[in-house]
Amino acid sequence: MIIHRVVALVLPPQSTFELACVAEVFGVQRPGLPVSYRFEVCAEQPGIVSTMAGYDMAVTSGLHALETADTVVIPGWQRREQPAPPTVIDALQRAHRRGARIVAICSGAFLLAHTGLLDRRRATTHWRMAAEFAAQFPGVHVEADSLYIDHGDVATSAGTAAGIDLCLHLVRNDHGAAHANQIARHMVMPPHREGGQLQYAAAPLTARTPVSVAPVLDWAAERLHEPLTVNDLAARAKMSPRTLARRFTAQLGISPGQWLLQQRITAARALLEETELPVETIATRVGLSTATNLRRRFRTTVNTTPTAYRRSFGRGGSI
Repeated sequence: MIIHRVVALVLPPQSTFELACVAEVFGVQRPGLPVSYRFEVCAEQPGIVSTMAGYDMAVTSGLHALETADTVVIPGWQRREQPAPPTVIDALQRAHRRGARIVAICSGAFLLAHTGLLDRRRATTHWRMAAEFAAQFPGVHVEADSLYIDHGDVATSAGTAAGIDLCLHLVRNDHGAAHANQIARHMVMPPHREGGQLQYAAAPLTARTPVSVAPVLDWAAERLHEPLTVNDLAARAKMSPRTLARRFTAQLGISPGQWLLQQRITAARALLEETELPVETIATRVGLSTATNLRRRFRTTVNTTPTAYRRSFGRGGSI
């Protein structure tokens, strides 16, 4: 496996949580998993970098670290009212021209936007900063509700835990769903949230706490091989399909049908990677009935065919 070099660019005062999200996904070696990433932290100048948590970090690498990075991550930028450092912008632009993937988490999208790499493209950031971002960068199409947006060469995420969702998404693209799922399992995280899901949903002002859909999710996830429908999920939850749809939208940002399809495609990806089962058998095991249906859904969701996906990420693949 080729080692992919990930470099986090920290800027004072650095948000410790956003940096920890990146380090946890790309920098921790886990038992039973091959080492696929090498993680490093750099700053505009080597030395002490203050954090928002009240302690300082000693960073030994400067911007030269970006010259050989495969992925550069900007885990937040707190000084948005100040001009972007010219040396940092230049280093990011040169890394992108060289072919590095540039990733911004939360307020890091502001620094990335200063490079011009988001011009006339979709981007997201923390919902609280979305209006500020849109006003400052009118040439960027801001999607305030999205968890993350990935263009391949550049990617942005919403705040806090959405950074983990984006990092796991990048691992999934680099090394397949099974590899990303194993990392998520170690982190006790949901293995996959689509980037188009809502960042948050405003809670209704009622005296009763809405019933969580989590038990229905757990029940359905164990029965993907069955021909489950939205009506089946509603019956399990003991509510009408319309009420279930409202709960899904409020708590997950997607419909029950969309969630069910996501789970089936994720399960299909793992089986394509880890087994030699025929596509027809995989389609049956994940509840998509036929190979034709699986191929159609797979191409729409993953932008490739099951055969091509297995060639890239299967046991005999080149990655």
